[in-house]
Amino acid sequence: MKVNFGGFVPLSTVDWRGRAVCTVFFRGCPVRCYYCHNRSILDGEDYRDVEEILALIRSSRTLISGVIFSGGEATMQKQPLLHMAGACREMGLDVGIQTNGVFPQVLQALIDAQVIDRVALDIKTRWEKYDNLLKKKYAEEVKRSLAICRKAYDEGALREFEVVLTLFPGSEDDVPYVAKEAEGVDLVLQQGVYGSVRPFTLDEIIPLAAKLGRSVKIRTREEGEVLYDNNHVVIADSIVLTDVVKPRKQV
Repeated sequence: MKVNFGGFVPLSTVDWRGRAVCTVFFRGCPVRCYYCHNRSILDGEDYRDVEEILALIRSSRTLISGVIFSGGEATMQKQPLLHMAGACREMGLDVGIQTNGVFPQVLQALIDAQVIDRVALDIKTRWEKYDNLLKKKYAEEVKRSLAICRKAYDEGALREFEVVLTLFPGSEDDVPYVAKEAEGVDLVLQQGVYGSVRPFTLDEIIPLAAKLGRSVKIRTREEGEVLYDNNHVVIADSIVLTDVVKPRKQV
């Protein structure tokens, strides 16, 4: 079985906060967010046997307690993802995924197979603006993914679930809408970084979080992750990133 491979980070504490994990990037994504920080792996081909990637994961086992599948969009490659998630479970590793939610049936398959512990679901904007932002009709699929993950989380089939909103100046009004969709689960307000656009600072995101009346995780490059709760800000951890195994070629 082959996987269209996007890269490998053998040790990271940024992709699963509070945990040392490795991160596997899958190449390819049907969504074209203008601000994507992994644009180099949205297209092209670098097909590897899944056993080669699993060997990379095994090489990190003495340092990690879990693996994150990211992209690109990992759920775009259903069978390789299911196979690798199951193999990681057999290694005794916890499994997480970062996803845009446009393939809800794959998230359901991971949950049904009991090979997923954590989902970080990116919600890009409020639903009425969604399809215009992405230039494709994906809002209904993401809503389904949200419902699937929330149900699994509420029933205990998914141990961790968070909704992530990436913020740029001008998108402040999206915060209360997305926060409402994320009631009962973790909410992350994430600093967006794109070209010459000045990114929000932590001090600028905190007032947006304060209006929600709930705990909120805030992520910025400068401060890492902090937790805003009850008018207090707590530094959660710092970012650690080691060598990256990259694709062999760009097509």
